[in-house]
Amino acid sequence: MTEAAKPWHRYYDQSSGPFHPERLLAGSMAELIERACAEHGDQLAYSCCLPNGAHASLRFSEIETLSAALAFFLRDDLGLQPGDVVAIQAPNVLGYPVAAFAVMRAGLILTGINPLYTVSEANYQLKDSGAKALFILDLFGDKLAQSLKDTDVRHVIRLSVADQFPTFKRLMIQMVLRHVQKRIPPMAVPSISLAEAIKRGHKKQAGRDAAVLTADRKLDDVAIFQYTGGTTGRSKGAELTERNLLANITQQDTFNGARLRALNEGQETSLLILPLYHVYALAIGAMHAMRSGTHMVLAPNPRPLSNLRSAFEQFEISMLPGINTLFNELLKQEWFTENPPESLRWCFSGAAPLSESTRQRWERLTGCQIYEGYGLTEGTCIVSSSPLDGSAKPGTVGVPIPGTDIRIVDDAGTILAPGEAGEILVRGPQVMRGYLGRPDATKETIRDGWLYTGDIGSLDEDGFLTILDRKKDMLIVSGFNVYPSDIEEVIQSHDAVLEAAVVGVLDDRTGEAPVAYVVPRVAGLGEDDIRRHCEDHLTNYKRPRHYVLVEELPKSPVGKLLRRALREEARQHFGADKRQ
Repeated sequence: MTEAAKPWHRYYDQSSGPFHPERLLAGSMAELIERACAEHGDQLAYSCCLPNGAHASLRFSEIETLSAALAFFLRDDLGLQPGDVVAIQAPNVLGYPVAAFAVMRAGLILTGINPLYTVSEANYQLKDSGAKALFILDLFGDKLAQSLKDTDVRHVIRLSVADQFPTFKRLMIQMVLRHVQKRIPPMAVPSISLAEAIKRGHKKQAGRDAAVLTADRKLDDVAIFQYTGGTTGRSKGAELTERNLLANITQQDTFNGARLRALNEGQETSLLILPLYHVYALAIGAMHAMRSGTHMVLAPNPRPLSNLRSAFEQFEISMLPGINTLFNELLKQEWFTENPPESLRWCFSGAAPLSESTRQRWERLTGCQIYEGYGLTEGTCIVSSSPLDGSAKPGTVGVPIPGTDIRIVDDAGTILAPGEAGEILVRGPQVMRGYLGRPDATKETIRDGWLYTGDIGSLDEDGFLTILDRKKDMLIVSGFNVYPSDIEEVIQSHDAVLEAAVVGVLDDRTGEAPVAYVVPRVAGLGEDDIRRHCEDHLTNYKRPRHYVLVEELPKSPVGKLLRRALREEARQHFGADKRQ
């Protein structure tokens, strides 16, 4: 089948023209940022909304000025050289996009660190990435010396929740955090504030155009070391190049950008709850949205979800990127269900499967459809996406975006027919260069130009992709392939069930056996209730051997289920291997 004959091409927006890997939206990430700021100058770019309703905003022109000065600070004041690594460890505060864009405009490599990481986890990423400078929220200062031990970090810049707030508000917020709540500890190592760094950068800039800092930048230079979640061991740094990022942003813009702009009734306002250290939030939630002139409202502390109430009340949120967990948990919030946002028009889900029950309840409440997509760190961000023209198929994650090819193969590498389940292989300009310092892992993951995702899925006749499970999560029960997601969907269809997760344990009789962990929606739900429900809806070999009722499931900070934690618990209590 030739490229032009792929069935999913019919869903591409022809008004944008075909995607070409050499015709990107800009020649560099720095140029993309500069163009967006110039085009949308006086419009609001970012706002930060605190749980108490206090908020502050930056316009695109201010983002341009601040990030340019900070870029000169990094290069000319600190002496960092092209290719040096700068880390950011902070939640979604106004200083984050300023710092991230400054790193890119300075021709440096960015790596985002989960702000909830332990000292050892942060230390590992700083050492593995070779970071030489660190932007860090002042709330984490007491553990900084341990995090920096034996690393190459020599420069620390403090970020604050109050950065870029008006003077009076900033002083009040800092006073409460420092003296009343006592949440700002003494910084354990020498550092300077973001404001001082920008001030020094303005002096170094002296009227020069920031474009001089990336004059020698090449598309195949690394822009980001994006670390994988590490749910199966030590996390790995995916080397994402300028080309990877620009291509993925251009692909998404080619696919749905024109439709979004045509249907736009004014400036979109997006609530960015997903953390900016995650590539989906940074590349698509922030940078592609910036290109379109979207106003992004940052939620620095979304837990508990009642913290988001002020953002929905202060701003007319029209766009909400999220994951199944977010949509599901918002549906439990009385303040949200009693007054759902009337301005909401676009909801996008990725990173984890969207359950059918969550989809239906969300759309009944808000009247807003959730469009699913699929991506992974090694594929920069987005691999497939749902069309916005009414042709989306609920339950699928859309079609391959322009410039992307997908294959479904069996264990022998044979390409499978439509509807057959196998491993998902991806090829396209968004596929990473490789894993930082891990050539063997790179060769195992990228073969003959194809990214072996480790995910199990199927393509239908029209090219819509359905995700079934992770390859490593698939169980073999009495010789049959069993996908935990199939069982989870059935359990979650029970009216009294909120969430469910299924893992496998070794079994003397069947080889492996499913164990179901279930979070009740209402009190009084018993294991026998769920067992009878599964007997009515699942064939015998798919039925869980054990059911465990729990208050919540273990999840990562971005809401991904931590199956490894459940798997270890199940093996301790139920598996045949617990006796070995």
